[in-house]
Amino acid sequence: MARAFLFVLDSFGIGGAPDAEHYNDLGANTLGHIAEFCAAGAADRAGLRKGPLRLPNMSALGLVHVAKLASGDLPAGMPMPERVFGLHGAASEVSRGKDTPSGHWEIAGTPVMFDWGYFPADGEAFSPELVEAICRDNGLPGILGNCHASGTEIIARFGEEHIRSGKPICYTSTDSVFQIAAHEIHFGLDRLIALCESVRRLIDPLNIGRVIARPFLGETPETFERTGNRRDFSVLPPEPTLLDRLVEAGRTVHAVGKIGDIFAHQGISRVIKANGNEALMDATLATIETAQDGDLVFTNFVDFDMLYGHRRDVPGYAAALEALDRRLLDVHRRMKPGDLMVLTADHGCDPTWRGTDHTRERVPIMAYGPGIPARMVGIRDTYADIGETVAAHLGIAPGRHGRSFL
Repeated sequence: MARAFLFVLDSFGIGGAPDAEHYNDLGANTLGHIAEFCAAGAADRAGLRKGPLRLPNMSALGLVHVAKLASGDLPAGMPMPERVFGLHGAASEVSRGKDTPSGHWEIAGTPVMFDWGYFPADGEAFSPELVEAICRDNGLPGILGNCHASGTEIIARFGEEHIRSGKPICYTSTDSVFQIAAHEIHFGLDRLIALCESVRRLIDPLNIGRVIARPFLGETPETFERTGNRRDFSVLPPEPTLLDRLVEAGRTVHAVGKIGDIFAHQGISRVIKANGNEALMDATLATIETAQDGDLVFTNFVDFDMLYGHRRDVPGYAAALEALDRRLLDVHRRMKPGDLMVLTADHGCDPTWRGTDHTRERVPIMAYGPGIPARMVGIRDTYADIGETVAAHLGIAPGRHGRSFL
């Protein structure tokens, strides 16, 4: 048997989605625009990074080639590598939406072919009846926010009133999501988690994808800071995923970061928590050291999306990409004959795009392992081909969606 390591660089899109116009994202290109800003010197930040985007290891895995394939344009300032290793291509999403659950579930072989529920963009996001039920069931004096908002902005706006009043900050976005921000000490982390579990039950009839707990610390808008104790409460995938099939076959699925929450802890053998890309990579490397034949190590690197994409921080996103690119050598050193490492993404979040939300884009596929010959696998019609490739590599039966490119 063999092992597989599936890494999702959360929001690392490469443009070119055939249905981008339907999502008002025609022209969005997370990698392309970050590279363009870097090449122009517009992503220089003292003490952080400077100059063109440098991703030599991902480029050697085919990133420059697949960026050109996906969008028709080479990333500015990124040279073609002398040699490419492994399988490389791009994938289009067929799921309806550009959110985290849809992207991850489709990667794991289960596209979302239904429409999520969403909250109104204008006026109050949550109905008086829903707010009344939330307050009644949880003994709350009311809620703050009740609108579409950026997480950091709404905490700065309502954080002090939240501390004084005890009212949680509730907000949403263009994703199918209900987010609740509350102070870890003044409100209490356990109380926030219990509140999210209650809201999850209340909004199940609305077909909302996730309820997210957003704990924070600090006493003033200048010192408020979200902590690493975020929790996502997702609905169950619509049918068994690659993870369920692996567990049913007696394999171990190691979920690093928020993977367990995204899959509602279904098809998960072990949950390994860590906060931030560096810590997530450290936890991933430690897991690889102990993973057995037939295991899947599945990691989401959340900082790209949460800290840099949504906050439209181009230098921060570029520096985070360069940092992860350097750490890929640590993964390579731990790979054994028969192992497969796959790098991909779940959607885009172009930090140069209008607004603060996800962007509909194709995602890269970079699949490498000792002895796997280099080959372009083209543009795949669905992310599900990624999961089916992992299934084929690990020797389990194929699922209903997608096909392996091995």
